[in-house]
Amino acid sequence: MNDKDFAELNAGIATIVPADGLARKIAQAEKENRPLKVKLGFDPTAPDLHLGHAVVLRKLRQFQDAGHEINIIIGDFTARIGDPTGRNTARPPLTPEQVKINAETYVNQLAKVMDVSKVKLHFNSSWLEKMNFMDVIKLLAKATLAQMLQRNDFRERYEKSVPVALHELVYPIMQGYDSVVLDSDIELGGTDQLFNCMVGKDMQASYGSDTSQIVVSMPLLRGTDGVEKMSKSKGNYVALTDLPNDMYGKTMSIPDELLTEWIELTTDFSLAEKKEMIASIGSVNPMEIKKKVAANIVKIYHGEEAAKAAEEFFYNQVQAKDMEAKEYKPVALSENGITAESNILALLQILQPEQSKSALRRLAEGGGVSLDGEKITDVERKINDLPESFKLKVGKRGYFAITK
Repeated sequence: MNDKDFAELNAGIATIVPADGLARKIAQAEKENRPLKVKLGFDPTAPDLHLGHAVVLRKLRQFQDAGHEINIIIGDFTARIGDPTGRNTARPPLTPEQVKINAETYVNQLAKVMDVSKVKLHFNSSWLEKMNFMDVIKLLAKATLAQMLQRNDFRERYEKSVPVALHELVYPIMQGYDSVVLDSDIELGGTDQLFNCMVGKDMQASYGSDTSQIVVSMPLLRGTDGVEKMSKSKGNYVALTDLPNDMYGKTMSIPDELLTEWIELTTDFSLAEKKEMIASIGSVNPMEIKKKVAANIVKIYHGEEAAKAAEEFFYNQVQAKDMEAKEYKPVALSENGITAESNILALLQILQPEQSKSALRRLAEGGGVSLDGEKITDVERKINDLPESFKLKVGKRGYFAITK
């Protein structure tokens, strides 16, 4: 693997344990001339995946594109036990019927992100249901109570005398055993799954593995509210199954302060393109950056044509109506010394005298100036080329109705 490919694979990761683990695992795979076994587990507790889930899934796709073996574990057994939620209470277990329905939906949605024909799909009931009570006792002997209480929510509940059921303590041990069965090299998850993934690493070592898995944790994506991590229960999510117009519109609603993490975690722009977009924040109209992000997200899950149609729909249904609702200040060019041979930059100087020429030029080049809803980036364009009357938007608050 060359340096550029490794940089792409290493980008956007929150934590790698150990820190040099990814480089060492890739070197090991190349030396042994084999793909790495990359593991991701899902408990099918809800039927819809969203952009928060896709942060991990898209990293998994990068491993797939690099030629590594992708192993998806559907926790159909563990979902019937009940995963601790991290909210100081236990998540209620699901019925077998609920698990089956949700698992089928998950698999269908995975196809939106990766080539499922090359994915190895496992249901952990296939090994956990076969265990007898003696097998369970032997499994539990591989972990200690002290290890389990390193998990923050377990420890906090224990210290506050909030009940912690024993089956909750067993849950991460069962998930860790999945790594033993698969003999995985890498386990992916969000940062909220770091503890469970580390149990898998420890479980492999306790079973005698010389090269236990490394853990790759991805950042948690904040939802459209800009506060909480993306979650269906919070209502701040963009589902992978959302229609293109809804996906585009929800993305356009995110607060400006989320732009950096959404560029990094939800788009498939190149590293150079992401760096350039992030650098432009503050000098470019945030709406123009959001439009690029929204179009890219729709393109990933619905295709190029759907992205173009969603952008047009948003303009017609939201932007254009917003323009109509604004109060535009009337400006007559003839009364302000602007002639047919003047350029747009000269007009902008009249409208925004407090800004320098270079600042106005950068504003336009960054998409911050629009004429009747269309961006104007060429400030050398002559007034003679413009309509007899038009609406001009300059920056965030400048609305002008221009007549010659």
